[in-house]
Amino acid sequence: MMSGRLADRLFGVLARSAAILTLVLLVAIMGSLIVGAWPAIHQYGLGFLTSSVWDPVQDQYGGLVMIYGTLATSAIALLIAVPVSFGIALFLTELSPAWLKRPLGTAIELLAAVPSIVYGMWGLMVFGPVLATYVQQPLQSLLTGVPYLGAFVSGPPVGIGILSAGIILAIMIIPFIASVMRDVFEVTPALLKESAYGLGSTTWEVVWKVVLPYTKTGVLGGVMLGLGRALGETMAVTFVIGNMNQLNSLSVFEAANSITSALANEFAEAGEGLHQASLIYLGLVLFFITFVVLAMSKLLLNRLQKNEGARS
Repeated sequence: MMSGRLADRLFGVLARSAAILTLVLLVAIMGSLIVGAWPAIHQYGLGFLTSSVWDPVQDQYGGLVMIYGTLATSAIALLIAVPVSFGIALFLTELSPAWLKRPLGTAIELLAAVPSIVYGMWGLMVFGPVLATYVQQPLQSLLTGVPYLGAFVSGPPVGIGILSAGIILAIMIIPFIASVMRDVFEVTPALLKESAYGLGSTTWEVVWKVVLPYTKTGVLGGVMLGLGRALGETMAVTFVIGNMNQLNSLSVFEAANSITSALANEFAEAGEGLHQASLIYLGLVLFFITFVVLAMSKLLLNRLQKNEGARS
């Protein structure tokens, strides 16, 4: 039998090794991306981020279209998923009858187990035509000739584009955000909520003034989890975004492209040289975007904690 002191020392070494290994892997991934993308970095520099040209025939590449598509679809997904997830978590923790909580919660969590390619096929064959017929065409008829708004909904009514991809992403990340929100809402001490109810607060006031301040760190973590899932999603977006490298219009119904879709479609066929290096450059940009998002979330959490300490 191993002595307690030796086991404790071994446990500490293993835990430290796991943490160091994670950092080494992170640095190794970043280093390999930089090395692979170096020909494109040397050729285009930061101008790669502002150029919308993507022409393998002329060997000219720019990542603006893919970067815009990635950020736009993720933003649309968050705008839809966060309020819906908040409503689901609120219903499950505060309003749902006891007999419905478990089956409804399980059903929502099962949505996370559906493969992304299934969401993509459903979006292309079912949701896309419905969106084009019952949303895009009525909006185009209503807003034709209206400055700015008309251009915002222009495009052929085929049901693919940035809005379709954003909605599919929202459906995919709702289970993740809703599950985290529900779990953190449930850890709010019952004494706090009962005290608020005893003072005459409504359910909304209890949630807004008691539950959310107590669980803001977990809620923000759930939102960041959903955003990371949306930024990195590949197959579902590839099916419905249109995979077209154009930025002639900012319409949410125009076919576009994203970083992950471009990598999935072109990487296997890209020959060595600028084409492959530009695709790896896109991967490096996506890596940087996710890093910036996580860093901003940590800064926001730190600021919230400092403000909380100042108020107390």
